[in-house]
Amino acid sequence: MAALLLVMLLPAGAASAGEAESLGIRSSCQAYATLSEDVAAIVRNEARWSCGAKEYSLDAERVLLRFDIAPGETLPRYFLSRRSALEAVHLLAINSDGAIRENTIPAAALQSSMAGGYFKAPLPELTGETRQVVAVIDLPSHKMTLERAYLAPADGAGGVSDMRFALILAGLAGMLVMPLIFNAAFYRALRETFVLWHTALTFSLLATILVTSGLSVLLFDPPAMTLSWMTTVIFGMTVASGAMFTHSFVEPGRMHPWLRCALPWCAAWAIVLSVFHAAFPFVARPIQSSAYTAAFAPVLALFMLSMIDAWRRGSRAARYQAIGYLPMVVVGLIRLVTGIVPWLPSTDATLLFYAGCVCEVVFTTLGVAERFVTMKRERDRARNEAELLERLSETDALTGLLNRRAIELRFEQLRAEGFTTLAIIDLDHFKAINDVNGHSTGDEVLKAVANALQPGPSVRAYRLGGEEFVLLLRGEDAGTQAELRRQAIPAIVAHTVAGLERPVTASMGIAGLLAEEDFAALYERADKLLYEAKSGGRNRTRSAVRVVEVAQGFAGERAMSA
Repeated sequence: MAALLLVMLLPAGAASAGEAESLGIRSSCQAYATLSEDVAAIVRNEARWSCGAKEYSLDAERVLLRFDIAPGETLPRYFLSRRSALEAVHLLAINSDGAIRENTIPAAALQSSMAGGYFKAPLPELTGETRQVVAVIDLPSHKMTLERAYLAPADGAGGVSDMRFALILAGLAGMLVMPLIFNAAFYRALRETFVLWHTALTFSLLATILVTSGLSVLLFDPPAMTLSWMTTVIFGMTVASGAMFTHSFVEPGRMHPWLRCALPWCAAWAIVLSVFHAAFPFVARPIQSSAYTAAFAPVLALFMLSMIDAWRRGSRAARYQAIGYLPMVVVGLIRLVTGIVPWLPSTDATLLFYAGCVCEVVFTTLGVAERFVTMKRERDRARNEAELLERLSETDALTGLLNRRAIELRFEQLRAEGFTTLAIIDLDHFKAINDVNGHSTGDEVLKAVANALQPGPSVRAYRLGGEEFVLLLRGEDAGTQAELRRQAIPAIVAHTVAGLERPVTASMGIAGLLAEEDFAALYERADKLLYEAKSGGRNRTRSAVRVVEVAQGFAGERAMSA
């Protein structure tokens, strides 16, 4: 879709501009005066006029442009020119007999034109006897207002090409909405500041397209001077958000620290310049527009250095951004050169700017998506590693069972799930196994005991340390399930560990949870019952819950099958 818009944009824009050029009447002469001079006297004084000159000056307070109308020529209805700050426009229609009719339009009353970036002013009544129209501009602030002035029979080109161009721009504006939707989804999943700055950049580009084209007239029809200062402020916002997007988007370590630190200063500089120029356009009027344009040269230079440095350091983000911003950089260079070189006609490269919007939408959005996927992958990997480390910290390295930390951290959750019975199992005379058979055999015995405890949906098994194990159980037969596992220990150990001189037995204490009792209190009661079992002769169970008697042979067979 972006490629199709790009293919359609340039021919349609050129056709629209060509149609306006062919229908418009350009000025043939110019004159300069002060605000106190009589306009009619200057109009009649041929010595004041300079004809054929291609260069315009802003030094005078008042600039007069003369348009010649040939007999039989289609009479124009509007005076149109590029929007910029000015004080007023006076329009004079001069007949062949010297009669003059005049319209005066203050700046605040100037209307916006369908021709993007232009204002329009209705001419005085013209007749077949009208031979000249003189446009008098008080305190013009930009040379383009003089260079692009023309008379037209309709607002803008007013033809099919103009409407086609407006539709293509509307499609481009619609495309700029898509990154906003993507950014909202990206930011919900990964709260990174570069997503917010890309959103601000996209908003400012969308606003620029609206205020510099005929779309604003179709949708809102604001006064021309309102759009003029809005264009200036939005331009500053575009530069500032682009600089901050670059500052936060390029990966850490992929840009020189000095360049990264300079970008926020560039953003602040762009905002200050634009707001000042929009609020006080007449402070140094003859040179202010050129000085304003030249003041962005350091910003453009720093941005280009940042992209080159980041690309050289291997930044993938910078590659996407450099390609997407290339047309914008060219636009900036064109505006800079034509804005400060006196003998060059000023141009804002509007068509190239719109093409740059297409490139920005495609490539920087792809860059944001690629960066998002990379960061999400890295964050998921870090989260998985953290979870693995946490599991390792909660797991007994020898037996693979969970440890005391795990049971204490999750006891409340397990209680909510119905695990309300605690069994403490302690191996009988385990020290003797280590002393007679060695610690390696003792370790094998512990592994076999962990096997016998058989964790499951209703049973959680833990090793608290040494030869002490804990079971957390749920269900009406919790005590019986614990007893089955205790009685299975001798058979499993005998089947697994060779060389033992006598069976390995275990004693167990079982207690049920009381009301809001915590783990420490429950453990203390079960531990007392375990002590009673050991004092009573070992290899037995003392329980505070119901335990169904289990035959030793049945428990052994169950253990061997398991």
